[in-house]
Order: sequence, then C-alpha cells, then structure tokens
Amino acid sequence: MCTAISVLSLQGENIFGRTMDFSHPIEPTLWVIPRNYQWNSLATMQTNHNHFSFMAIGQETDGMLGFFDGVNERGFAAATLYFEGYADYDLPLENKEPIASLDFLHYLLGRCSSVDDVAPLLKNIQIVGVADPVTQKAAPLHWIATDRSGKCIVIEQTKTGLEVIENPIGVMANSPDFRWHMTNLRNYMEISTTQKKNVNWGNVSLTPFSQGGGTAQLPGGFTSPSRFVRTAFLKTHVHLPENPVETIMTCFHLLNSVFIPKGIVITDRGTDDYTKYVAFMNTSTCEYYFKTYENNQILTSSLWNYDLHGTQPICLGNIGYPSPT
Repeated sequence: MCTAISVLSLQGENIFGRTMDFSHPIEPTLWVIPRNYQWNSLATMQTNHNHFSFMAIGQETDGMLGFFDGVNERGFAAATLYFEGYADYDLPLENKEPIASLDFLHYLLGRCSSVDDVAPLLKNIQIVGVADPVTQKAAPLHWIATDRSGKCIVIEQTKTGLEVIENPIGVMANSPDFRWHMTNLRNYMEISTTQKKNVNWGNVSLTPFSQGGGTAQLPGGFTSPSRFVRTAFLKTHVHLPENPVETIMTCFHLLNSVFIPKGIVITDRGTDDYTKYVAFMNTSTCEYYFKTYENNQILTSSLWNYDLHGTQPICLGNIGYPSPT
C-alpha cells in the first residue's frame, strides 16, 4: 500500500513524492550512488554501469541492495509501488535482457535523464521476478517516474506485456492497473470544492450543515482506489504554493490524507500495514525531504553534498529513527 504524486509548482519546480506503506519489517536507508558504481544484476549476475549518480531510499538485506524511490543528477525521479494480482513476470523473454524487479528502479535512475528515455530503454528488456529477503517472494511491482519538465509516466508489466503509460494526473497507487484508476475517476465527477446553498425536495428546502458539502462523496478509506481518488482530487484542486518552502509543505499536507496509522489496516497475517515514511524529491535541486512514522520533523538531504565520482555506494544511515537536528 503506497501513494505517489508529482506536483509542479508556480516556480516550475517539479516535486515528486510518495508514502511508503508496508506490512513487513523494513529498515529504509538513505543512499548516494556515485556515477562510477558498478553493480551486478540479480537476474544475470552481469555487471551494470550507471550513467548518472542518484540519491535514493532503499534497503540492503543479505547482500541485496534495492531501492524504493530516488532522484538522479538530471532530475529524473521514480518510485516503486506494490502491484498485487496484476504484475506478471512469466512472459517469454524473446531475446530481451532480463532485469530483476528489485533492480529495475536502480536501472532507471542510473540510465535515464528524463521520462523520454524510458520507452526506448524498455524495448530491449523484460522484467523478471527474483525473491527478496524481506517477503521471501518476487514482489509484484509497478513504477511511476517523472522529471524536471513535470511529465509523468507509469510503467507496468502485466500479462499483456511491458508498457509505458502517460500519467496526466500525476498520481499513482496500487492495484488495479493505472488505466482502471483513471476510468474510476469518472464515478466521482460530482465532487466539488464548493456546495449548493440549498436544494428543494418537493416542498422541503434542504441546506448544508456547514462547509465541505461538495466533498461528501470523496472516499475516505485506505484501499488503493480510495487513496487514488482522494489524492487526485486534492492534488488537482489545492492552491498552488507561491514559494519553494510552501511547495514542500503543501506536498506533505496532500499525502497526510492517505497517511495510515498503526492499527487501522491489519493484514491476514495479523500485522500492521502502515506508513513507514513520507518522502519528497525536488527534481530541480536533487534534494530529498522526508519524515517517518517515529519522527514528524521534516529532514532534508542534498545529492550535491556528497562525492559523486566514487566507485562505492555511500550509506547515509537508517531514516527509520532519525534524531531531530
């Protein structure tokens, strides 16, 4: 369970972010990956070379380094979300290079300077499933990506194949597939930021209780369709902020509407599915802003504060229990 958004400010800065909602224990860690880092593919064990440095939140477990979200030096940003019941890794390879689903975000961040680079890159690859050490299975995933221009896409591999889908609303959640979510928005066309002063039912005049009557149909649950609709409405109707600080604060306010406290969503394993962290990336400045379940203070880090010419990943520490600074 995760929700992602892309917000273009009045200054033309594209801010991209997500909630990380998960029911398994993870230790999200902030990393800087330099340009010269070489890494081994989980699918083929062949060496891959990055073209760009990037900053990302991810986790290293049993020698596997996988990323959840990140932004590279060219302002290309992307995130991984769960895609249960729809992701398909069993397609025939047809002479294409296999890329493990756990590696795919790394692959994109290291090679793409914009969303326009993604479709040509995908012509020669296919995503395959590799079990991760946290869930002990090949996690079903799909991806959202954006860049400094504000263009946004979704990448999904289903039974029909691997495709890049334009995302005009800049919102993404989990299953069903993205096209279903966009069609589902038509069920909520009557939602409004304003309300009627009164309506007449026969001889009876009805008036609203207070403000907010136009949002009465807005879904309030934490299912993927509910989160998608709620976030899409809020994002497309909120007042655009006038400066960079207001932009970041507005983005966090938007995702507060889908922040899941512990105890509200319980899995069939009896575990809490809750929001581990919320993170935003400024694609213009390559800065990260994040807060965690344990600490509501917004912390920040910049890609440009670190040596980008090295050969090894730079671990900046676990963000799960950050100390106020």
